[in-house]
Amino acid sequence: MSGRISIHDIAKAADVSRSTVSRVVNHDVNVSPETRARVLEVIERLQYTPNHAARALVKQRSQVIGVVMPGTANVFFGDNSYFPMLLQGIVEAGNHHDQNLLLCLGNVGEPREHFSQRILRNRIGDGYIIASIENDDPLIDHLVQSAPNFVMVERPQRYADVISSVTVDNVHAGQVATEHLISLGYKRIAHISGQLSIADGQDRLEGYRRALAVANIPYDPDLIYVSQFTYEAGVEAMRALLHHQPDAVFAACDASARGAIAAVQQAGLRVPEDIGIVGFDDLDVATKTTPHLTTIQQPVQQKGAAAVELLLDLISGKKVSPQQIVLPSKLVIRESCGAKIRKAISAKEVQSPSVFT
Repeated sequence: MSGRISIHDIAKAADVSRSTVSRVVNHDVNVSPETRARVLEVIERLQYTPNHAARALVKQRSQVIGVVMPGTANVFFGDNSYFPMLLQGIVEAGNHHDQNLLLCLGNVGEPREHFSQRILRNRIGDGYIIASIENDDPLIDHLVQSAPNFVMVERPQRYADVISSVTVDNVHAGQVATEHLISLGYKRIAHISGQLSIADGQDRLEGYRRALAVANIPYDPDLIYVSQFTYEAGVEAMRALLHHQPDAVFAACDASARGAIAAVQQAGLRVPEDIGIVGFDDLDVATKTTPHLTTIQQPVQQKGAAAVELLLDLISGKKVSPQQIVLPSKLVIRESCGAKIRKAISAKEVQSPSVFT
């Protein structure tokens, strides 16, 4: 058979109607197993490739998902593996559903309104997944007003009643991280935050403050360094915080926690003997630093995959109202918090014999 193989050729070779071939190609369940197997055998034998452009015209869908990351064009070239891991989860779920992905990255210094218009002007795709967008970014307003399907990979701080999202409970997780340090006897616990214009940074700081309040530890603004989710920011933040003599630090991400460890060591101090440190994310870099990083583990790849599933449900109409998915997180205890050292000292004190005179 010469020329491009068509759906008509498949139908003729399999002795079925064109509509039956179409249902098989589109994974319709209303086809008998025997007929489906026969059609698939012919498709494989004739090496038939569906015409996605034609399918898109018929179904009015492009089978393209836009993944939008404002202001992060350089994130794939640094040592913060959060975005690559998130993207891996999105890609795997997209491939499973035969979706194509369009990656839309902002440029450092690009005006946010310009980026928003670039996304909206080139409206390619059936919907969008938005990651790490600032609260006042105009893209949010434009998307809500123009009503395309989209899902945020963090808690929406505005339009929460109309925006679907996938995240973890960052307030609770931040509180757990700080309470762990408190339980080990630390008194001057500092916090290196991420951008407070992003929900994750704001919520992790709130969790830190709640843990202090529960433990009746006074909140000290000198122990807060508002920063960014990067290694370099962690180094800068820790150098500034050392002047206020913290005995422990909760960093809002693993990248800044690693930067904090480097700054402590450069100052001639030790982690965790002099300063205990806890991070957030549990990325692959958590076990590539010395000491290994105690951190809050969040399912980064699962967040990406869940965002794809939710977006496709919105596109297909299976979900018609906004959905907020909150995935679990947990504390992973390693060396950087000093748990083993402090528990050993505590046990020794308890077991010390009493002295009577």
